[in-house]
Amino acid sequence: MIHENKAFRFFTNLIMIILVCSCVIPFIILVASSFSSEASLAQYGYGLFPKEFSFKAYEYIGGVKSDILHAYLMSFMYTAIGTVVNLVISLLFAYPLSIKDLPGRKVISFFLFFTMLFNGGFVPTYLIYSKIFHINDSFAAMVVPYLLMNPFFVIMIRTYMTTNIPTEVLEAGRIDGAGEGKLLWKVVLPMSKPIIGTVALMTAIAYWNNWTNGIYFLTVRRDLYGIQNYLNQVLSNVQFLATHSAGFVSVDAIPNVSIRMALAVIAVLPVLIAYPFFQRTFVAGITVGSVKG
Repeated sequence: MIHENKAFRFFTNLIMIILVCSCVIPFIILVASSFSSEASLAQYGYGLFPKEFSFKAYEYIGGVKSDILHAYLMSFMYTAIGTVVNLVISLLFAYPLSIKDLPGRKVISFFLFFTMLFNGGFVPTYLIYSKIFHINDSFAAMVVPYLLMNPFFVIMIRTYMTTNIPTEVLEAGRIDGAGEGKLLWKVVLPMSKPIIGTVALMTAIAYWNNWTNGIYFLTVRRDLYGIQNYLNQVLSNVQFLATHSAGFVSVDAIPNVSIRMALAVIAVLPVLIAYPFFQRTFVAGITVGSVKG
């Protein structure tokens, strides 16, 4: 039995090492490529270490640093406001569904789950947002569509509340005269920190990485671009210059491949900084909240 346990631990540790390497090595290659010269990337390809150090990509980005800082600020605003509103809507939706004697609970849960399988499609959704709600070229265009409420998060929160908050605690609060709002604020939310942190992290990442809303709904107001849309615009400009300047300038004068890597590094930095603070709650919440209840 001891030898079997040792063999099991060895193979599980080996699998985890392989998985970790499969996640870490591509990021190392990404960073190394961002500090490589365009000529070395064209000649040697990608590697764990730069063949020839170069800061051309970051120098090119530094030339528009004021615009990048503005795009960063917009992304932070979209992420903060969108995450808070998403959490409020999800919690107010999930808490009633966690009450087992709620009238119509199964019907509401069915309609919630139904929206995860079927939706109106892109064209009707776009027409509703643009022609009825008129959110084109506005702050709401980057916050409301597609991300403001996710039924999967509602189900996760409801499952967590159902399985981890004892009914006796809620009943005791009701006996003491607490209303549902007070129970939610004083009892349910403090006991739901892991799942709240998990949903907050997943929602924040979705908002931070969102660039489709900018493409669909921001056609004139480029000043509302978040970091993802702005970096995509910079990349398009670089590709245009590289294509139409062929034969007139050197390869390193307009970094094309390396700047893609540098832009990816800049875009992912806030996520890397924020994740360690949410790691503990994320693991606990995703483990418990994903269990069907």
